[in-house]
Amino acid sequence: MTDSNLNIDRAALDSLVLKRFFYAQSFSIYNGVAGLYDFGPTGAALQQNLISLWRQHFVIEEDMLEVDCSIMTPAEVLKTSGHVEKFADWMCKDTKDGSVMRADHLVEAVLEARLEGDILARKMAGVSISNEAGPATAAKPDAKKNKKKGGPIAATRLEDSVIEEFKFILAQIDNYDGQGLADLITKYDIRNPDTGNTVTAPAMFNLMFESSIGPSGNMKGYLRPETAQGQFVNFSRLLDFNNQKMPFASAMVGRSFRNEIAPRQGLLRVREFTMAEVEHYVDPQNKDHPRFSEVAHIELPLLPSQVQLDGKATPIMMRIGDAVASGTVDNQTLGYFLARIYLYLMAVGIKHELLRFRQHLPNEMAHYATDCWDAEIKTSHGWIECVGCADRSAYDLTKHAAYTKEKLCVRESYPEPLVIVKLVCETNSKVFGPKLKRAAKPVQEYLESLPEADLTAIQSKLSKDGKATVVLSGTAADGEYEITPDMVTIETRTITEHVREYTPNVIEPSFGIGRILYSLLEHSFNVRAGDENRLFFSFKPAVAPFKCLVLPLSGHASFARPLQDVARRLRAGGVPARVDDAASASIGRRYARNDELGTPFAITVDFQTVDDGTVTLRERDTTKQIRASIDEIVELVKCLVNGSTTWDNVLSKYSLVNTLDDNTD
Repeated sequence: MTDSNLNIDRAALDSLVLKRFFYAQSFSIYNGVAGLYDFGPTGAALQQNLISLWRQHFVIEEDMLEVDCSIMTPAEVLKTSGHVEKFADWMCKDTKDGSVMRADHLVEAVLEARLEGDILARKMAGVSISNEAGPATAAKPDAKKNKKKGGPIAATRLEDSVIEEFKFILAQIDNYDGQGLADLITKYDIRNPDTGNTVTAPAMFNLMFESSIGPSGNMKGYLRPETAQGQFVNFSRLLDFNNQKMPFASAMVGRSFRNEIAPRQGLLRVREFTMAEVEHYVDPQNKDHPRFSEVAHIELPLLPSQVQLDGKATPIMMRIGDAVASGTVDNQTLGYFLARIYLYLMAVGIKHELLRFRQHLPNEMAHYATDCWDAEIKTSHGWIECVGCADRSAYDLTKHAAYTKEKLCVRESYPEPLVIVKLVCETNSKVFGPKLKRAAKPVQEYLESLPEADLTAIQSKLSKDGKATVVLSGTAADGEYEITPDMVTIETRTITEHVREYTPNVIEPSFGIGRILYSLLEHSFNVRAGDENRLFFSFKPAVAPFKCLVLPLSGHASFARPLQDVARRLRAGGVPARVDDAASASIGRRYARNDELGTPFAITVDFQTVDDGTVTLRERDTTKQIRASIDEIVELVKCLVNGSTTWDNVLSKYSLVNTLDDNTD
C-alpha cells in the first residue's frame, strides 16, 4: 500500500482477514445474513484494544461518567427524540427485480464509474491526465479490475464540462434530498448497475429495527439506533452524581442497530455494530473549554461546507485554534473534541494523510444538530465516515423534558440577585379552565414556555383581533385552541431572580468502532519486500491483538520449560502472549503466520537459551533481532507494549543478531 493512493490488493486483504479469522459473515454455514458479522479471536482482541484505548483517551483522561444503558428502547422515547419520524435514508428499487439500493450511494457509484471510464478512455488514447482529472479513487487500466460498485467501467470519453458537472455533484452528494436525487437519476439516466434496469423514485425508509416489549405485544419498541438516548434520559441522575457541577460528560460503549437498505463493503455498512459515544453537557451561554489551549496548536485537515458547495473536495490545513477564532468551527468545545478525535485516531494507527474532517452540508445535517463534522478516513472504498462530532444543542433534553414533564436542566445560583424586565403570561383560572377543560394545563404550560417574541405576537393578536390561536403538538391534547383577552394577561414585569435555570447543550463525539477497525486493517496491510506472498499487518503495539509471540527453535524437549516460563512472565505482566510450538513448521514460517496476525514482537527459545538463559527478540516490521537475558527481554517487551520505549531506542542499546530464521523455506 502506498500512503497516498491505497493501491492495496483488496482480494488478498479479504482473504487474509478470513483466513486469520479477524471477522467473518455471521451464520455463514446457513449462507449468511448481509450486514451481520462475527469477530474471531484476532478481530475481537483488536476491537477490544481499540475500545480500551478509547476509554483511556476519553473516559479516564477526561474524567467522564461511564454508563451502560438498555438496548431495547420504548417507541415513545424514540418518537420524542425524532428518530421514528426522521431516522431514515432514501431508497430506490429496481423496477423489474425489486432489488433495493440506497439512492445517494447509487448516484455516487454510477457517476464515479463514469468518471473512471473517462480516465480509462483517455489513457487508452494516450491522453495525459492530471491528478485532478478524476474522482478520489482513480481507475487503473486493468481489464481484470475493470469493475466496481457502480457497474462495469466502460472506457467512454466524457466532455470536460460533464466531468466538472459530475465532480461538482459528487462533492456535495450528501446535500441532496429525495427530489434532488430523483432529478439526478432522471437527468443522467442512472440505472441499477447490476442489471441495467431503471429504478423507482427515491422513497424514505426508516432504519430502526422494530420490536415489541412483553408477551402482549402492546408495547412497541425498537433496538436502539444509537447509545445517546439512554444517556440523555439519565441526565438528572448524572448531574446529581457529579454534584451538580457543570460542564461534565457521560460516555458509553455498546451495540447499536440500523436496518441498512443495502449493507455491503464488509464492516463499513452493517446492521449491528459497536459504538462509542460521548455526551458533553455545556452551558449554552459559554461553550469555551478549559483545556482548549492544550490543543489549539494542532493542525487538522478541514473540509468546510462552503468549500464543498463550491464543488471542491481538497481539505484546508488549519490550526484548530484558528478554525474556532474564524468561526469555521462553531465553538471551543466542538473544536477541542475534533482535536482529541484526531489524536485518538493517530494513536491507534490511522495515517494522517488519509484523514480529513468534513463539515456537514445544510441538507444532510441531522435533525438535532446545529453544527457537525465527520472524521472521514480514506480506504480503498473511498472516504468513509468513522467519527461524527455534533453540537446537538439542547434538542434531546428539551424534547424529553417536554414529553415526560421531568426537568432535565441545571440550576445555578447567581453571585448577586439578577433584576430583569420580561414579558410574562398569567392565566385567569376562573375563565381559562372552564373554557379549555382538559386542555387547560397543556395550553398553560405551552404559553409559559414561549419565548418573548412569540408572546409578543400573541399579545398583538389579542389586542388587534380580540383572539389568538395556539397549536399544541406532542401532548395529550394536541390541536388548535382559541385564546381570548379575558383568559390571559400578558404584560411586562420586573422580576428578581436568584437562580438561573437552563437546559445544557450537548457536544457529541460518536465513534463507529467497526469502521475504524476496517480502516486500520487497510492502513496497516503490507507485503514483505521481495516476497509478494508474505503479507503482514503493521499494527502499533498498543492495538495489536497479540503483543508477543513465544516460540521454540524446534521441538527439542529442553525448550519446554523456558518456553512456558517466558510466556507466563509476559502474561503475568499484562502482555498477551501467543505460544506457537508447532515444530513441524520452520521457524521462518511460524514468524510469517504470526506476522499475518500483526504480532509486533517474537521471543525465540533456542539451544543458547538452555546454556546461558538468553533469548532473541524479533521486531515484526524490520525483522531485526537482538539477544539478551530472559529478564531483560521480558522487561523490554513490557516497555515496548506500553509505549515507554521504542524499537529504535532498543536498537541503539543492543547489538543485532545475525540470523536467517526469516526464511520460510
